[in-house]
Amino acid sequence: MKEIEFDLLTEPWIRVRLKDNTVQEVSLTEALVSAQDYVDLAGEMPTQDAAVLRLLLAVLFTVFSRVNVEGEPEPLEKRGQALRRWSELWQLGHFPAEPIRDYLEQWKDRFWLFHPTHPFWQVPEAKIGTEYGAVKLNGEMSESSNKLRLFPLYAGQSKEQLSYPQAARWLLCVNGYDDTSAKPKGKGLPSVGAGWLGKIGFIQAQGNSLYETLMLNLTLLRDGRECWGENKPCWELEVPKSAERTGICCPDNPAELLTLQSRRLLLHRTGENVDGFYLLGGDFFPRENAFAEQMTIWRAVPAKKDEPVVFVPCRHDPSKQLWREFPAVFCQESGHRPGLVCWIEELQDKRLRFLNPRRKIHFRISGVQYEDKDFFVNDSFSDSLTFQAGLLDELSRPWTVRINQEVENCEDTAESIGVLCKELKLAGGLDYNQVKGFKETQKVTEDARAQFYFAVDQPFRQWLQEIDPEQDDPDEAVLRWQAQARSIAEKLGKQMVMEAGNAALKGHRVVVDKNKKTECSTLYTSPKAYNHFRSKLWDIYPKAEP
Repeated sequence: MKEIEFDLLTEPWIRVRLKDNTVQEVSLTEALVSAQDYVDLAGEMPTQDAAVLRLLLAVLFTVFSRVNVEGEPEPLEKRGQALRRWSELWQLGHFPAEPIRDYLEQWKDRFWLFHPTHPFWQVPEAKIGTEYGAVKLNGEMSESSNKLRLFPLYAGQSKEQLSYPQAARWLLCVNGYDDTSAKPKGKGLPSVGAGWLGKIGFIQAQGNSLYETLMLNLTLLRDGRECWGENKPCWELEVPKSAERTGICCPDNPAELLTLQSRRLLLHRTGENVDGFYLLGGDFFPRENAFAEQMTIWRAVPAKKDEPVVFVPCRHDPSKQLWREFPAVFCQESGHRPGLVCWIEELQDKRLRFLNPRRKIHFRISGVQYEDKDFFVNDSFSDSLTFQAGLLDELSRPWTVRINQEVENCEDTAESIGVLCKELKLAGGLDYNQVKGFKETQKVTEDARAQFYFAVDQPFRQWLQEIDPEQDDPDEAVLRWQAQARSIAEKLGKQMVMEAGNAALKGHRVVVDKNKKTECSTLYTSPKAYNHFRSKLWDIYPKAEP
């Protein structure tokens, strides 16, 4: 085997989708300079695409924070300068090839997948780390030696070995989403938790081509307001970091954060294939107020008295659709919005008009679901949401207030569906003690609430996508949606009553308080439960005046 092998700048390894819907592997250089020709990244999993996207963005941040579109040295030092740089790239319609090629040529010795001193995204010192097979590297299986998949997607040699292009893609993914199963080699070292991408609620903007996607996520201003520090991607380090489980300060520049080495990795190969890798814990920093991360949703941590509010990245709930997170993600009153959302809001502001307010903006989330204490990856998921860019405009706040209210109305309706489900079950003879507490009730009614969210999911997305904030009347649009939502809920309620059967129709008397001298009981029947439900539903969605 050659010591130096597989040049990521010239060898095809990044999977992209072409306009005819076919998938092709291209080099890192080609993915950037011909990004306008590709619809999107097309890796094996959305989490892999997220990791590859961040690598491509790190190159673009580094190049175009130092040179202009002609390739002339011009560091970004002022806000207006950053906005002009972005506008020039956007109007060009593609990334200028010469500055990108010149930069990558300068650092070409750092982009070999196999290299004696600087293997890409790896460190030779990781050889002392935990050893895993190819099945652990392959994110479609993420299988450890003590946790075998019952129905694996690969078998035989394809399970035990990966090609160089496959290994390069999964190398990025395992760095971002690795679990906490690996044990430290040193004594008294801190816990690093899951990989950085696994800790955050990843969100990205999606364009009509890979070029547009990269541009929309190229946040040349932090939170759409401030200039960044000097970009320092990991491959520019003279000596790759090798110390195990190293606490660092949160990076002040996007390239360093996008290429954060959450793990120290080293691939192992046999012949022309990769059959495993070595792993140690890498760099980590506190999650609290790590606002340099522009591609995550945030949540507020309850603060102690007289202390400022602290925000941490909020992982996605795989059972919760993205539109249900609309208030937390897209509204200015949410506390701290994703920096990416603030950036896009700045781009389509009426003063700049870099983006047409009627342009459809797509947001995509992806993530993995870990088991207890993030010990191993259990599943992966993704979701998306589309609406007009104008909804992020300051003048569209009346719209966002109404959308927030309709999301809350859906939450209230789901709870009412849950109450209906509980009362129907009690009418059918369910033991009252099984739904006496909140947690027990939530568990018993979970399927019913999920049914409502499933039924309302596509209609809500369609309604949101069709809103034209410059032309539509908010009151009329909301009334149309409320009538539709009420109809969906009523239909589901009737179906639940029918399925409850004759036993629920006759009803069941439930003793709800045995502590008093006189027992207190309530008769539950399906007609009574449905009437309660309809009354609550009309409170949530009141009938409009003629």
